[in-house]
Amino acid sequence: MTIDQLNAILAERIMGWTVGPERFMMGDRRWLPRWRFQPATRLEDAFRLLERAAPQEYAMGAAESGGFWARVRIAGTTGEARGQSQARAMTLAIARAVGLKVDGCE
Repeated sequence: MTIDQLNAILAERIMGWTVGPERFMMGDRRWLPRWRFQPATRLEDAFRLLERAAPQEYAMGAAESGGFWARVRIAGTTGEARGQSQARAMTLAIARAVGLKVDGCE
């Protein structure tokens, strides 16, 4: 799975948006270009995704190796991830917590 595919799946499942070829339909005739929602690279979008996912708990921090880690529990399922950026670690942890297999996105 590519990061673009992951973004589209998360936009649909968590944000509740409809996915179009070049945009996300947000409802009420509002839309967002696909390049403007990049939770795996933009920390602001990752936190937007996290807020909408309404986790029971989450934690994140810096790893000794210089990367970042995140752990998210949603509906009783925990997702964990490590990444070179906080946004990527958080996005992959959220994806795993909702049952997505994202091993190829790392």
